[in-house]
Amino acid sequence: MASAQFIVHVTAAGERWDLLAWRYYGDAAKYSPIIMANPDVPIEPVFESGLVILIRVLSVSAVASTGLPPWKTASRSPVSAAQAQGL
Repeated sequence: MASAQFIVHVTAAGERWDLLAWRYYGDAAKYSPIIMANPDVPIEPVFESGLVILIRVLSVSAVASTGLPPWKTASRSPVSAAQAQGL
């Protein structure tokens, strides 16, 4: 089994678990993996400045985000003319 990968985040005063989830996962409700990766960090409403938080990498994308719509970024093998004609 592969080991988990983490991003190290140093907090600014006033940051919260849900704000970190939004920043790193794009979903404020996904704060649970961040809490689970930091068992020694007390569950408080807001963080103080300078606290080191580990952010678990949930998935690694092989496709770089280019700002293109999904149908232009999907990796597909090129279709030959014979395949396109059904031969």
